[in-house]
Amino acid sequence: MKRLLFLGLSIIFILGLTACGSNSTKTGGDKDSSGGSKTMTLKLSDDQPEDYPTVIGDKAFAKEVEEKTNGRIKIKVYASGQLGAENDVAQQVQLGAVDLIRINGAPLAEFDPDMGVLSMPYLFKSDDQKWDVLNGQVGQDLLDTLKSAKMVGLTYYDSGDRSFYNSKHPVKKPEDLKGLKIRVQQSKLFIDLVNSLGASATPIDYSEVYSSLESGVIDGAENNLPSYFTTNHYKVAKYITMDKHSGVPEVLIASQKLWDKLSDEDKKIFKEAAKNSQKIEKEAWRKLEEKSKEEVEKGGAQFTEVKDITPWREAVQPLYDKYGKQYQEWIDKIQAVK
Repeated sequence: MKRLLFLGLSIIFILGLTACGSNSTKTGGDKDSSGGSKTMTLKLSDDQPEDYPTVIGDKAFAKEVEEKTNGRIKIKVYASGQLGAENDVAQQVQLGAVDLIRINGAPLAEFDPDMGVLSMPYLFKSDDQKWDVLNGQVGQDLLDTLKSAKMVGLTYYDSGDRSFYNSKHPVKKPEDLKGLKIRVQQSKLFIDLVNSLGASATPIDYSEVYSSLESGVIDGAENNLPSYFTTNHYKVAKYITMDKHSGVPEVLIASQKLWDKLSDEDKKIFKEAAKNSQKIEKEAWRKLEEKSKEEVEKGGAQFTEVKDITPWREAVQPLYDKYGKQYQEWIDKIQAVK
């Protein structure tokens, strides 16, 4: 009898635990005071240091989301590549293991081929036109293509423009690059870009550029202005030509898995916060560029401003014939924006 009584009590106890567990799963955790969903702490990855413009933008985005959700959604920014390299983290975003990432548009093309259009040289007519495109319908349509990669594009961030610099002489027109050995990334597009302008493309590791410029292994390289400054390349290659051949933006992205969890109101908050953070990031970038220009000019750098990109654009037409066909619809839409 005692044995049967014990067995009966055990069954009742187990059923009680099951009921409690079932109820806990159903509620999904604590509700906020307004009856909204439970609190969330999200991860946002960035491979740049804490004081870099994109990280400043990330943090502004995170702060606004937290404020507008009354602390219900917190976003922790992991800077300096704490969560891993861009491409590796982007894969985690696809899986939903990482919630958000700030990633450059160039490597993003590996996940969404349409984004490759942003790497085409001399794509935009001016900086103003670039941001009219990115913040307009064309830019939004391009972000929407990320859905195929299980990503949600929130906004674009500024990463400046890449320009040529060399140790030999001022470059005022494409012909002035002829014969110069220019370091490029390990990218077929960039190699073809430099060769089409008459220079000799020389792919070498980024860490070796300074010593290669100093020793004469290469005559020049290309990058944005802050990188030209922080790497001290201006000390061994004082002639910089602001041709702005590449202006690939950064992109702030959420995982589709996260997005599907958000209410419509929260999605609106995320989009507004992303849009507002872009203004902060762009201002931080502008200040960084100004400081960089001031410092390299003090160090003896000589600037050549390119006001008409037409001859440069014409010189790289073979690249549009070779690579542009797959992006023709996007190129036409971009060029249609005045």
